[in-house]
Amino acid sequence: MTSSSAALAPSIAIPARKASLIDRFDQRVFGALYGRSLVYNTCWEDPAVDRAALELGPDDTVLVITSAGCNALDYALCGPAAVHAVDANPRQTALLELKMAGIRRLAFDDFRRLFGEGCHDRFPELYRDTLRAELSRFARTWWDGRLHWFATDRQGSFYYHGLSGLVARGFRAMLTLRPELGDAVDAMCSADSLEAQALIYQSRVRPRLFGPVSNWLMSRQITLSMLGVPHPQRREVEAQHPEGVAGYIRESIDYVARKFLLRENYFWHVYLRGRYLPEACPEYLTRAGFEQLKGGLVDRVHPRTCTVTEHLQTSDAPITRFVLLDHLDWMAGHHPERLAEEWHWIFERAATGARAIFRSAHRRPRYLEEIPVDRRGVRKPLRDHLVFHGELGRELTRRDRVHTYAGFHIADLPA
Repeated sequence: MTSSSAALAPSIAIPARKASLIDRFDQRVFGALYGRSLVYNTCWEDPAVDRAALELGPDDTVLVITSAGCNALDYALCGPAAVHAVDANPRQTALLELKMAGIRRLAFDDFRRLFGEGCHDRFPELYRDTLRAELSRFARTWWDGRLHWFATDRQGSFYYHGLSGLVARGFRAMLTLRPELGDAVDAMCSADSLEAQALIYQSRVRPRLFGPVSNWLMSRQITLSMLGVPHPQRREVEAQHPEGVAGYIRESIDYVARKFLLRENYFWHVYLRGRYLPEACPEYLTRAGFEQLKGGLVDRVHPRTCTVTEHLQTSDAPITRFVLLDHLDWMAGHHPERLAEEWHWIFERAATGARAIFRSAHRRPRYLEEIPVDRRGVRKPLRDHLVFHGELGRELTRRDRVHTYAGFHIADLPA
């Protein structure tokens, strides 16, 4: 039931930036893909830096955008009172539901094969006999037709399905067609020191990986859409990097290859190899993490298919921690009024001492200054309502093992 305070929501009319014909076409393509597909098969945000920023404790209630659900489970391992995982795409909710059902009903080895190896020869049997009854109606319908995603053939890894998975599969196909590059990437993934890895990357991978064809492919909106990057976010990248999207991606990969050992960096390893290593995987896939979740912490995770605004409008529960991923970039380009409304409701439901974290393709996103937000009758730019921890955000950006976002923003919501 909607709270009576819904009447306080302001009517805000903020003009969106004028979109070109190409922008409108890109938006329709992105909407069509997002509205029919599982976009993310694993989370592409480092929960280790999230934990450092959020400082979760037993009294915290977290609101997180679900994505693939990995990080919602990670936060639950910190023992907060509740983790509300919301996503407008029901397929993302269905993935989190499947993981939660597996934690509740499967032995660790079976669960690890499913979401660690990405395949299990008995998955159809496990699904029908054990997991299916745990799922919502939509999730059952979705997974009923996709049991082959966990098949054991060469392309059967779950991490080569979904939109982001198809991009990873395409990259693996390119490595097969270019064996010198493929061998170099495999050697880099197996390197046992950062120095050896950096040398392989600089001498054997980088010269072969980046060229006119790969730069063109990385800059196509259809490629970015499959990775969950809409064109407003692409514009943010192009606005700050002289070499555009291709240069931005190249700079990110340069940093990762030189600063983080790939055999320990599960974010990149899973897309390069189609599986996690037992010693390098999300916490929910470790035996200790799995057992803690199975012991009751998984019940603190509450999946729901809706927007952030819809959840906040229909729940009076105060929230102490908001994890907004990068979706503010999405909203600012075409729906700034929805972004303003969302923040109005964030302020309405924020508990004393609340904190929000979000990522952006830009170090200083323009919407923070451009979009006015109403809070308790005071309407001013969003940035002026928040207290940012800039140095901490910059330090955690340097420690981020994914390193594909220019800005990691940590903000307190003053009382």
